[in-house]
Amino acid sequence: MAEDPKDWDVATKLIRGGIARSQFMETAEALYLTQGFTYDSAEGADRRFAGDEPGFVYSRFNNPTVKMFEDRLALLEGAEVCRAQATGMASVHAALIGLVKAGDHVVAGRALFGSCRWIVAELLPRFGVETTFVDATNLAEWEAAIRPNTKAVLIETPSNPVLEITDIAAVAEMAHAVGAKVVVDNVFATPIFQQPLKLGADVVVYSATKHIDGQGRVLGGAILTSEAINEEFYRDYVRHTGPALSPFNAWVLVKGLETLDLRVRRQNDTAAALADVIGEHKKVREVLYPFRKDHPGYEIAKKQMTGGGTVIAMDLGSREAAFKFLNALEIVDISNNLGDAKSMATHPPTTTHRSVPEEQRPSLGVTEGGVRLSVGLESVEDLKRDVIRALDQA
Repeated sequence: MAEDPKDWDVATKLIRGGIARSQFMETAEALYLTQGFTYDSAEGADRRFAGDEPGFVYSRFNNPTVKMFEDRLALLEGAEVCRAQATGMASVHAALIGLVKAGDHVVAGRALFGSCRWIVAELLPRFGVETTFVDATNLAEWEAAIRPNTKAVLIETPSNPVLEITDIAAVAEMAHAVGAKVVVDNVFATPIFQQPLKLGADVVVYSATKHIDGQGRVLGGAILTSEAINEEFYRDYVRHTGPALSPFNAWVLVKGLETLDLRVRRQNDTAAALADVIGEHKKVREVLYPFRKDHPGYEIAKKQMTGGGTVIAMDLGSREAAFKFLNALEIVDISNNLGDAKSMATHPPTTTHRSVPEEQRPSLGVTEGGVRLSVGLESVEDLKRDVIRALDQA
């Protein structure tokens, strides 16, 4: 075709990227709900397994619907390869475990989602991988922690739940100086507002469960990287360990991508407006939103993001106040999910970061009065009214 999909604008990539129509020329992407595939001959099976003939052999390795999702997300991200996973955490696990072996070293920002932190703090050391946590906003700590045997660094920016901002380009320069790979969890920023590969990252991971689905239906995850890194570190790992994405879930995520740009831009605008309203309320000790000028990482966020995102963090001073706020909400749901069309609020110490030892939570910014608000697609005026009423009762 004369058109190069790489030259398309974001909106077109999200609608047209990766389409592979069958002989029936269907309008909507086809759902190939199958475990395996057949071959015209034994020789054909031999050629396909050898890689000499294109095609699919088993849905644990790949599947036509999953490949459509992978190709579309890769086109959006500007990546050479996307490998879809069953969940976001499967993607984080694969992204790290594929890069390291016993004797290697990993550095990560300490303000991570609870399960991500568990992988770095508990799982990797069981297999002889040493790990170090740093204040992800402090470049001097990154520089001091990175060693000659550091093979991977994990950045979560904005971080969960307090939206810390890490300078991706600066950390990537340090990591690459010792040959380490940079893994960025880009869930909160979404591929619409931040593209880490262009900032020096080697690997980007997503929980597609969040904004990519965006309607609370399915689980999914993805790793995006280069052909070379995929071949060396991920191809065989994914093939043989089986963290495969369901074709049905992939089909739902393909359809979710079609509206991603529209949804998150609307959610971003509403979140920015709500953050200002929350910041003015007398019951709020602190509000954190990356594109507010009072956010500690504001300048870096403006440099590497094109929007502040859909999530707001606030501190109401105590668990009692946080619970009163959550229980007074009438439109916003109490839920530990985020990125949904429905607005959701949660208390991280008792939900998403419950597995983090209590004494470590303050260093992550996880306070007893903390609330994380994921902004949805409801009317901004209705959400303002709901949040203000709940704050009044906090």
